[in-house]
Amino acid sequence: MGAQLRVYKRRIRAVTATKKITKAMEMIAASRIVKAQRKVAASMPYANELTRAVTAVATGSNTKHALTTEVETPVRAAVLLITSDRGLAGGYSSNAIKQAERLTERLRGEGKEVDTYIVGRKGLAYFGFRERKVAESWTGFTDSPAYADAKRVAEPLIEAIQTETAEGGVDELHIIYTEFVSMMTQSAVDGRMLPLSLDKVAETETSAGGAKGEILPLFDFEPSAEDVLDALLPRYVESRIYNALLQSAASEHAARRRAMKSATDNAGDLIKSLSRLANAARQAEITQEISEIVGGASAMADATAGSDK
Repeated sequence: MGAQLRVYKRRIRAVTATKKITKAMEMIAASRIVKAQRKVAASMPYANELTRAVTAVATGSNTKHALTTEVETPVRAAVLLITSDRGLAGGYSSNAIKQAERLTERLRGEGKEVDTYIVGRKGLAYFGFRERKVAESWTGFTDSPAYADAKRVAEPLIEAIQTETAEGGVDELHIIYTEFVSMMTQSAVDGRMLPLSLDKVAETETSAGGAKGEILPLFDFEPSAEDVLDALLPRYVESRIYNALLQSAASEHAARRRAMKSATDNAGDLIKSLSRLANAARQAEITQEISEIVGGASAMADATAGSDK
């Protein structure tokens, strides 16, 4: 009984130490969510206005550009997958990877080759374990991305969309990230960044509070609309990627907070269960000791009574 009691006490100490760690991680993640939400809110006006500017330029000109013109028969697409560098975030990374798998399967079903670009060690480890080719990857900044990180990610993607497919370029650019809906809800979503769909942009602006059928301003372009679109293309891609990185970071912190809270609660329940087992073992040990004392006293009494006779 004594050995069993020591085992229970050792397990209680181990679970208590783990509970302290998960509680600390929960509090750290909760504090980082607020900062990440502020960054997301701060990035939205720039991204929205930039999209409006691109839409206005594309609507007011007949220039064929990679930013707005769809290829009749696209043959290759680039997919940017955003995951996390660290674990202990529940199904955050696995949900994004599953969404990427579905998108890749759909694109290949349409007859397109897929070049995969990955942000985060979790996605890179997933593809590396399955020995799948990755065009390029980036790690080390998923929990707190900066605009410089978005520019670094955007550079090879912009180069790929501007290169002819015969020379290794792509016709479409897709992105998979985790959208931060609320503290309890984060959804893995995919979207096409390029070519830009003007109809979908108009629907998005209308749903966001814009006026339906709003007349966009007319511009005179100097030297040309194509040069303006060339200048806006990297800014548009960088802003979209930066916003997706910030949304994913906020979602990662929220998912980690929820996972650590669940782990802390489970640790508390396990400590209660082990404490009850330890108390039962200690009570059984005490009962056994009392029984042995009583039995010994009774045996001594019987022996004394027999010797007196």
